[in-house]
Amino acid sequence: MHITDVGGIVSYLDCSAQDTIARFHGNLDIATLGGAGFASQRTTGEDRCWDLSAYDGLELDLVDADGARNHSKGENAPWLTSLAEKRYTLILKDELLPPNPENDREQSTISYEFDFRVEDSSNRNKSTHLFVPWSDLKATYRGRGQKDAPALNRSGIKRMSLMMR
Repeated sequence: MHITDVGGIVSYLDCSAQDTIARFHGNLDIATLGGAGFASQRTTGEDRCWDLSAYDGLELDLVDADGARNHSKGENAPWLTSLAEKRYTLILKDELLPPNPENDREQSTISYEFDFRVEDSSNRNKSTHLFVPWSDLKATYRGRGQKDAPALNRSGIKRMSLMMR
């Protein structure tokens, strides 16, 4: 389990070594941030490398994706959003640089991102399958599109992340 707690935003990633599943959950308190914010989790370890070159893409099986708990905006809680307004981003990286020697912070590299939304469902156990072909991943650098970026090195995936905004 990995836990991130930043300014009232707490997120967890529970993984099982025996299964091919992970559970991403937590509390995104956007009221504290004036309606802004995000929660994310990523794989850890600088020595990881996944060879996904034999696959056509990634398949996500989304169960109870932030609820079948559909919040509606109201006078007392204008920051609550419906599920249809929440955006998720799957992020892959094929390059990790050493920390910046001046401040010991992670250096930015190209990310390959796929944004998606999950349909609301009143059935909490309903599963949504989402296939993400490699061609649907968009190259970005610090949040900006990179049209001339090299293709994702599918034989050398170094990091995977999931973010919810």
